[in-house]
Amino acid sequence: MTGSRYAARPWLALLTDVQRAPVDPADSLVHALRRSAAEAPDRPFLAYFDARLGYREVDELTDSVAAHLAERGLGRGDRVAVLLQNSPHFVLAVLGAWKAGATVVPVNPMYKSAEVAHVLRDGEVAALICSDRAWESYLRATAAGSPVRTVLTACERDFQTRDDARVLTFERLPQAADADDLVAVARQGGKAPEGRDPHPGDIALISYTSGTSGTPKGATNTHANVMYNAERQRTGLGLPEAPVYFAMAPLFHITGMVCQLGACLNSAGTLVLAYRFEAGVVLDAFAEHRPHYTVGPSTAFMALAAHPAATPDHFSSFRVISSGGAPLPPALVEKFRAGFGPYIRNGYGLTECTAPCASVPPGQEAPVDPASGTLAVGVPGPDTVVRIVDDAGEELPFGEQGEIVVSGPQVVPGYWRRPDATAETFPGGELRTGDIGFMDQQGWLYVVDRKKDMINASGFKVWPREVEDVLYTHPAVREAAVVGVPDGYRGETVKAYISLRPGAEADPGELAAYCKERLAAYKYPRQVEILTDLPKTASGKILRRELRSRTGND
Repeated sequence: MTGSRYAARPWLALLTDVQRAPVDPADSLVHALRRSAAEAPDRPFLAYFDARLGYREVDELTDSVAAHLAERGLGRGDRVAVLLQNSPHFVLAVLGAWKAGATVVPVNPMYKSAEVAHVLRDGEVAALICSDRAWESYLRATAAGSPVRTVLTACERDFQTRDDARVLTFERLPQAADADDLVAVARQGGKAPEGRDPHPGDIALISYTSGTSGTPKGATNTHANVMYNAERQRTGLGLPEAPVYFAMAPLFHITGMVCQLGACLNSAGTLVLAYRFEAGVVLDAFAEHRPHYTVGPSTAFMALAAHPAATPDHFSSFRVISSGGAPLPPALVEKFRAGFGPYIRNGYGLTECTAPCASVPPGQEAPVDPASGTLAVGVPGPDTVVRIVDDAGEELPFGEQGEIVVSGPQVVPGYWRRPDATAETFPGGELRTGDIGFMDQQGWLYVVDRKKDMINASGFKVWPREVEDVLYTHPAVREAAVVGVPDGYRGETVKAYISLRPGAEADPGELAAYCKERLAAYKYPRQVEILTDLPKTASGKILRRELRSRTGND
């Protein structure tokens, strides 16, 4: 990268001395847990409705989980799949697996049988930890054709007694004869096997990509990758001592795993869990626990803002609120600040760079590009280099659009047993993101869209994000997604899928006309379809691919 215009890292001028300072992360989150258990044993680590689990208790429970897994033949480097929602059970499973020397494979609980089967086979998973309901309903049959030989199940009603019917809608099942109970195992009092502590270069996670662009591939996030970003979060956010984090993002997603669980554990803080996102439950948790930090997709903040019970007081304890995983429209940032007070800080990252590689630093506000109306996603960290390149891989000047490429200590070494995909995506160890964007001369990064989502209308490029950002300024629009659909004359034309805010009214013609007034003629949506809700991943990212498939254009 000698002679690179980006090597000078102009974004460093936007960071404080603390944010620019070198970090020296500990070996792993296992070591962070043991350190906090020794220094603050009774401090609450996990809060789950009316349950509180302290650091010493979690350390002991996860020791016992590790002992059980080792006794069942789990070896160092073996894979443990964890398929659970945001509950203490997820944390016990992950930390217990790491203490046993294993690699964790987080699995989306919304996956169907075939999707889980792919992960179990591709990851050569030896142990599975899941809910009792998932095991009984479909995972037993799915696991039968996989390498899985050890199963632990959990009921997420454990630990707490509040039984909030808005999210805990299930009953406890009898313990399966072919699986062990995770909580019972954790309470056996076993000791973690010696010599299994993770090393920085060991694979902590095989994080399967969401599959929005094809068959999921497993990114190999090392313990060093995880700890680097967890430490950058700890030092860069400016939170108080023993901060309270609210886990809005799913923990199985890399954002939740690193920016919530990892950062909280590395800060000796308290992690508030609420099983899954439900706006009313989340607001109640904000009022009860007074968190300092949370991160979630823009769709979650839309849902919170639309809830009739939401007030500024619900958000008054926050020092930092971050958004990631889905595009953040500038209109939402301003509406949210006007209605509730906090400024939502944008961020950008991928599974392949272990969550964030750029974010809006505390004390700064992201600029909006005057030409495109795009909100900057932030600036890279001090040890990260983000470059913009053309299709041939040649570096582009500041301000010109091209593919975003990332290098730094958070970038994974590659994909699990996919040397072909690794060579294509990580040439020279640099991550080719597949996202189109540009960087201004101050170092602010702007993400325009996914390369594959570009619409070609009569030879003109249309980026869906630009159209979506306009739609979000309409007072009736709650969610918007724009895709290209076949057109006999133009080749492709622009179609918008919309969901409306509660109580709002708008017809497709009105929304198309609204865009026509604000966009070039080839950009405004010729077709508008209003849906009750738009399809999303569990992390809140709107699935354009699923919307394209409704038209037969995928």
